[in-house]
Amino acid sequence: MLVGLPLPAPERARFAELALRGAPLLALGWAVGTAAAVAALQRWWLPRAQAWQALAEQTRALVNAAEPLRLPARPAADQQMLVQTIQALADQRDALRADIAAEVARASASVRQERNRLAALMAELTQSVVVCNREGRILLYNNRARMQFRALSEAPQLAGGAELVGIGRSIYAVFDQRLVAHALERVQQRLARGAAHPSAQFVTTTRAGQLLRAQLAPVTDADGDGDIDGFVLMLDNITRSFEEETARGQLLHGLTEGSRAALASAQAALDMLDYDDLEPEMRERFLGVLRHEVATLVERVDAVARRSAEALRTRWPLEDMRGSEFVELATRQVAAQCGVPVTAGEVDALLWLRLDSFSLLQALVHLGGRLVEEFGVRSLQLRLAREGGRARLDLAWVGHAVNTETVMGWEIDPMRIGGEVHPLSVRDVLERHDAEMWFERHRASHQAFFRFLLPLAGGADEVVAEAQPLDGRPEFFDFDLFAVTGADNQLDERPLTELVYTVFDTETTGLDPAGGDQIIQIGAARVVNGRLLRHESFEQLIDPGRDIPEAGIPIHGITAQMVAGQPRIEQVLPAFHQFARDTVLVGHNAAFDMRFLQLLEPRTGLRFQQPVLDTLLLSALVHPHQESHRLEAIAERLGVAVRGRHTALGDALVTAEILLRLIPLLREAGIVTLGQARARSQETYYARLKY
Repeated sequence: MLVGLPLPAPERARFAELALRGAPLLALGWAVGTAAAVAALQRWWLPRAQAWQALAEQTRALVNAAEPLRLPARPAADQQMLVQTIQALADQRDALRADIAAEVARASASVRQERNRLAALMAELTQSVVVCNREGRILLYNNRARMQFRALSEAPQLAGGAELVGIGRSIYAVFDQRLVAHALERVQQRLARGAAHPSAQFVTTTRAGQLLRAQLAPVTDADGDGDIDGFVLMLDNITRSFEEETARGQLLHGLTEGSRAALASAQAALDMLDYDDLEPEMRERFLGVLRHEVATLVERVDAVARRSAEALRTRWPLEDMRGSEFVELATRQVAAQCGVPVTAGEVDALLWLRLDSFSLLQALVHLGGRLVEEFGVRSLQLRLAREGGRARLDLAWVGHAVNTETVMGWEIDPMRIGGEVHPLSVRDVLERHDAEMWFERHRASHQAFFRFLLPLAGGADEVVAEAQPLDGRPEFFDFDLFAVTGADNQLDERPLTELVYTVFDTETTGLDPAGGDQIIQIGAARVVNGRLLRHESFEQLIDPGRDIPEAGIPIHGITAQMVAGQPRIEQVLPAFHQFARDTVLVGHNAAFDMRFLQLLEPRTGLRFQQPVLDTLLLSALVHPHQESHRLEAIAERLGVAVRGRHTALGDALVTAEILLRLIPLLREAGIVTLGQARARSQETYYARLKY
């Protein structure tokens, strides 16, 4: 501009020459000034902008938090004032929520009480009960079913049946779907004919070779139009009884058929012995046939008697019974059978016994009867007290003493009950109870007694447990699943809130799966219908078949001694594969764990083909401006308590809690379905990590 001023030509040329000489200096000054401005911007403005963005992300987490959450303090004064204001508003909201929750709790107290009564009733039933929706998804199961499914498991020492039974799991992992469909069809036909309480029964063999008898009853809808919303299965494992009946039938068949042939031979020999002119040699031969057949019959009858006695020994199970009730029952029975007065002396009312009340009563009746018959005892007394860790039961009397040889004879002789000889002895009853018995006499009081030391039961503890709040029981059922329909849509199109998740973690010998490191522990838990089912967990140590580096032991705490004798990965992985069936896998930095599973495919033949979500990527997706996405940092940010860190199950439970808190934040960011979460996760920086 200055060059273009109306100056004389010589001055204008001179000025242009001077400007050209100073151009580099001017350009340098401009560059330095620009760099200084950028440096100042990066040093002052950019960190403040990022801090405001991080605060916005933490505020969104606070807004979506289901539990009270605190914002971290900020060094900048203006941000700290805003943090305090936001926290005050959040505290007011939390207080309002608490008031509303208290009102709701009071209003729904009766409903909750009825629900917990139902849960308690189902949990304590001795019958195995499983309730399913129409599609066979489990809505409810009780403790008995849990134990029975453990027996049905192909790996009971690993998953303990958790891979078969669980809220939201399919009952068709145990039963053939066609069997249940056929039973439902029969029930539907009976409903159509107007039957009030239709049911169907079937017997099936499980994959583990167990024989189950199932009774199916329908759950009809509330409209009363006869449509079946689900069904109840009452299960009995009849494997043992079937085997016992089969063995008993074979034994009786062998006895009858074998005896028929032996008797025919004996009859023929007797017929020949009737001949007077029978030669001595032939007579002796026929006598030998008689002796042989009689010995054969005796042997077979003895075998049947032994098997019958063994069946009687195991017929009555050991069960818990209040000690005072047993003494009351024994007092009446012994008095009735022995014909003398029987009184109850000192009885500890708090004792619970674990016993077979039937056989122990028979032993007391037998001993009391021998005392009355052989020594003329005119009255008996029963006493019960605690002695150490066992129960002390005394059968006492006043009068004649009994010597040791007599007591030993009474103990090993077959018991006599009501004039009949029983195949069991008192010794058999003692062995059945893992109990002891001996004879004592107090000379000063002229009183003698038989003393039994019997096992105690956990009955008192169970009574206390029954009185505890039932907050933990709802994990055994979820009736909201009655409304779940079939998976008509692809998984990627389904909302995150409707999916079933298996949240898992592994502990390994090192960080190099391709370099030979191995899994030494797997832990997993399930999330169903927005709830973490802590009781439906999987946890197993694994023998890696190699050394565990010392450097890793302080982190995971697993030593070579802990994994010695544990199953190998070839045994554990099938159970975990079944446990995770039909679910979405979730892990923190899941690429690391999945790489180990992928490398095991050639050895195990198992592929985990279900979708996978990674809480590391999801956290980076909803909180891109946070400094750390480590498990502890995310847990602190979302208000999740960290327990059992660096154990596979502990980390899996923390990851599951984080997942439940991330889902509302994802929804706020417009990420609702599984497909959206997977696609957006791949856009984050951490998705580039490879193992």
